[in-house]
Amino acid sequence: MGGPVVLISSSIVRPRNSDQSGRTKIHLTPFDLSLLQVDYPQRGLLFPKPDQDFHLISRLKSSLSAALEIYFPFAGRLAKVENPEDNTVSFHVDCDGSGARFLHAEAESLSVSDLLQPHGVVPGFVKHLFPADGFKNCDGVTEPLLAVQVTEMKDGVFLSYCYNHMVADGVSMWNFLHAWSMICSSGSTSSSGHHQPLVLKRWFLEGVSYPIHIPVSEAEKAPPPSRELPSEDRVFHFTKKNISDLKAKANSEVGSSDTNISSLQAVTAHMWRSIIRHSGLMGEGEAHCKVVVDVRQRVNPPLEKDCFGNMVYITKATATVEELLGRGLGWAALQISKLVSSQTNENCKAFAEDWVRNVRNLKTGVGSRMAGDTVLVSSSPRFDVYRNDFGWGKPVAVRAGPGNNISGKLVLFPGVDEGSFDIQATLWCDVLVNLFADVEFLEHVTTMV
Repeated sequence: MGGPVVLISSSIVRPRNSDQSGRTKIHLTPFDLSLLQVDYPQRGLLFPKPDQDFHLISRLKSSLSAALEIYFPFAGRLAKVENPEDNTVSFHVDCDGSGARFLHAEAESLSVSDLLQPHGVVPGFVKHLFPADGFKNCDGVTEPLLAVQVTEMKDGVFLSYCYNHMVADGVSMWNFLHAWSMICSSGSTSSSGHHQPLVLKRWFLEGVSYPIHIPVSEAEKAPPPSRELPSEDRVFHFTKKNISDLKAKANSEVGSSDTNISSLQAVTAHMWRSIIRHSGLMGEGEAHCKVVVDVRQRVNPPLEKDCFGNMVYITKATATVEELLGRGLGWAALQISKLVSSQTNENCKAFAEDWVRNVRNLKTGVGSRMAGDTVLVSSSPRFDVYRNDFGWGKPVAVRAGPGNNISGKLVLFPGVDEGSFDIQATLWCDVLVNLFADVEFLEHVTTMV
């Protein structure tokens, strides 16, 4: 805690049903283990303030206990096994019911308007509204796999969380949050009737022995990265019309009836081109757009759309700066479209097989410093974040926390208005200054959020 945020209490919330028999071990795949040195993702929802008789903290904690009975992996710990015969270690999730951390904080001087500032500014105190800054996935051996922080403000509540990305991805995390909100809003202390039993992912590579062995040197926690140039977070709002215009422009430039550029691809291409335009890169230098791809429906046989676990990995589109800026929005969007459509079962298997054969460079992680030549697109406007009503009203805003904070990180959310997008961008300060003077960029963006 820090700044205007004061910690009131810290406790461990365990699943209501303490009998965790039959839930002892979940093996980790190459998709999971490739994230070993990555920070816990952090997300938070801003709510209006409930009535005093709502009993906010006790109700949230009791309903969280019920939700953890369904989503039992979040109440476990990461188990690390040493393999002295080949100087490696291996990891699995031990679903032992140890529990999730629950932080209760107060920020009596902060109001909703302090958080929702003009021009999409994300004020510095926001980092104190999130739990467990600095946790990496490898810390799950000693730290909870899920931490929640509830901060009571003057006229609002900020409910935030961080989670171990080797255990779950955004699909699983938002499904969990929705189940928790449904239990809490019902006033029930039971998980029955609120959710079907959890379906774990069942995707394991044939011919690979589990648990996967990792060299000891790669599994040791990486030192913090060197500081890069000063960066800031801003939220850029894309209205339904902004998005429609960008999509129409991209498809017009592509000019093919066989290819349909999606809204998300058009907006991503607009951000990619605009950021690289002001990153000081020239001509034949390469620019990259890294995209987090959900492969549940891309593997064969396909998995259930909402199965629990981490089923994402990062892939990238690459272009020279000259190509990216000279060939237009449609060409850039087409590169992203081709990248996403090329993620097939064969690609997933090739990634996993290569990773097992060549376990290396884990310590570079997502949180490594980038040279201003890359944007990293995470989360999704398809996540229905505004449906999470815990019983006193729906959220009024969503924010990402400081985890994995690198210049070029773009976290995508749906906007409050139907059909709109919000993008929380972490960018070098000079890039931000130039973006706000870029007429071509601002033509399709609304910066007042």
